[in-house]
Amino acid sequence: MLRTILGLIAGVIAMFGVIMGTEYLGHQLYPPPPGLDPMNPAHEQAFMQFIATMPVGAKAILVAAWTLGAFAGGFIAAKIAQHPRVAAVIVALVVMSGVVMMLIKIQHPSWVSALGLLLPIPAALFAARLAKPRAIPKLIEPIRAASCLRCTASQTLSRRASHCRCRRSA
Repeated sequence: MLRTILGLIAGVIAMFGVIMGTEYLGHQLYPPPPGLDPMNPAHEQAFMQFIATMPVGAKAILVAAWTLGAFAGGFIAAKIAQHPRVAAVIVALVVMSGVVMMLIKIQHPSWVSALGLLLPIPAALFAARLAKPRAIPKLIEPIRAASCLRCTASQTLSRRASHCRCRRSA
């Protein structure tokens, strides 16, 4: 239980970091108008206008930020947690709650809303699958020990022979 909680905390921190970093890159590529403060209620109308006139690339970066955040947070949470899929989905739900809050506050195009609500859970589940430790495949099949049907002795069978190398005849 403690590992799952620690995984969730680490995953949510990683998720916020990835979302903030990706959105920062988006703001570098598509800068907002100078003097626009989205936190200032007096600029709310100007901010809504900015969102409406944003290029498609800027909106795609926003969706990518949400998806990459869910992926990275889900991966970190799944790597640490005792229940990896559950932890990854909870991180995705945190992303989705942020998307819902953003959509309530600021109107976005319908495709941004749909992708922002549809992509986080599959991304987090995919990350949880990648985070799962995998067994290393055995390159050489070990020779099996089995009982010989002819002599009832427990001997090592060769790979090609279906019986032991005993000298008894059937």
